[in-house]
Amino acid sequence: MKLYYAPDTCSLSPHIVLCELGLEYELVKVDNRSKLTADGRDFRTINPKGYVAALELDNGQILTEGPAIVQYLADLKPESGLAPRADSWARVRLQEWLNFITSEVHAGSALLFNPALPEDVRSIFREKLFRRFDFLQDTLNEKVYLTGPTFSVADAYLFTVLGWCKFFSIDLKRWPVLSAYMANISARPAVQAALLAEASQQAREGL
Repeated sequence: MKLYYAPDTCSLSPHIVLCELGLEYELVKVDNRSKLTADGRDFRTINPKGYVAALELDNGQILTEGPAIVQYLADLKPESGLAPRADSWARVRLQEWLNFITSEVHAGSALLFNPALPEDVRSIFREKLFRRFDFLQDTLNEKVYLTGPTFSVADAYLFTVLGWCKFFSIDLKRWPVLSAYMANISARPAVQAALLAEASQQAREGL
């Protein structure tokens, strides 16, 4: 498989999952501005939507959208426990979390990347995002991971988007449970492996 990724984007989530599962994959960097891959291809011929992540399967099929990719990957090794069985109520709860993260945390954070956003508008979006952080703080105060006692693909996704707070000067220490949650996940070997692989590839390219 090939994972098309860009640094500091949501593609880190499926990258973490690939490492957690111990699957073989090739990492292909995409320039978000030029839409060119590291080997000179137009990324829009791979994913016409023009954004990462995209997963190219061994049969040539292209899968896009992070929540769909991470569930597909987890189902390749159901014994990993990264996602409950597809026919279970627990799986529905996982999908509930994935939808919350993508619509409320991912989308809510992505708006803040826009440098042209007026400060008064930015403040409104920040406060809405902070209410979501309050909810997550209350949730994680009662359990180690989003879906219970074990790490899931939802945690890989939440870790990824919460990691963007550093770009917005948002200090997660305001939410100590979230801060501890991030530290806990950051220490996972698969997370460290994914981060190191991306950093190493950028270093080789002289970025």
